[in-house]
Amino acid sequence: MTTDNAAPDRTLVGIIGGTGLTALNGLESTGERIVETPWGEPSAPLVFGQLGDQPVVFLARHGHPHRIPPHQVNYRANLWALNHVGAKVIVGVNAVGGIHGDMGPAHIVIPDQIIDYTWGRGHTFWEGDLDAVTHIDFSFPYTESARRILIESAQALALSHSDFGVYGATQGPRLETAAEVARLERDGCDIVGMTGMPEAALAAELQLDYVCLGLVVNWAAGKSDHIITMAEIEAAIDQGMAGVKAMLERSVSFLGASPQ
Repeated sequence: MTTDNAAPDRTLVGIIGGTGLTALNGLESTGERIVETPWGEPSAPLVFGQLGDQPVVFLARHGHPHRIPPHQVNYRANLWALNHVGAKVIVGVNAVGGIHGDMGPAHIVIPDQIIDYTWGRGHTFWEGDLDAVTHIDFSFPYTESARRILIESAQALALSHSDFGVYGATQGPRLETAAEVARLERDGCDIVGMTGMPEAALAAELQLDYVCLGLVVNWAAGKSDHIITMAEIEAAIDQGMAGVKAMLERSVSFLGASPQ
């Protein structure tokens, strides 16, 4: 049995791991819990533990082992479960493709905006038999204070990173065509991925602080002189994931600090 609550002076930080991050090294585990939700089962059991002095709860977005494709992730169950156990700050780790010329493989991006191209996903908690229609403001999808903490960690660790970026969220599970990426670029997207939405919007509906930590694992289609291969993606993950983990270890205590 595990405790769901953070220490009195800390806010529980949730980490959602994507491709390449199905487990969190350095996490001193205190237990796991399968959480039942009104929206079905989350992708995996919640893993509770400590990173240094900071209580965290970790969830593998695609399951552990990696088995759930992006369009079939139960985003509503995942976010509801994290909120239910007391997480108030969520870091979503995402593997993405680079569109912007500075955002090549193994580069880290802390995006500030997102465009949703997905369809057919459970994208809101506000549906069914409702007493009233609810709209949320989504002008700025990522919590700026949390973004600043990640950016400062990347700077302190001297990691190759960008402190801006528009995330184009596509349906998957296939990769995009070169023409689709050209369209994304015309729309203003700097990176492309398949799991950024509806995760960010669901977090906003639950009034959670939410931030994306993106690792570029390949040039997007048409942005290099060769086709995209899994070997290329795996090499970028191997090269860049150490930096992602170092950023998480450095950032969580600041993310979990109670407001003054």
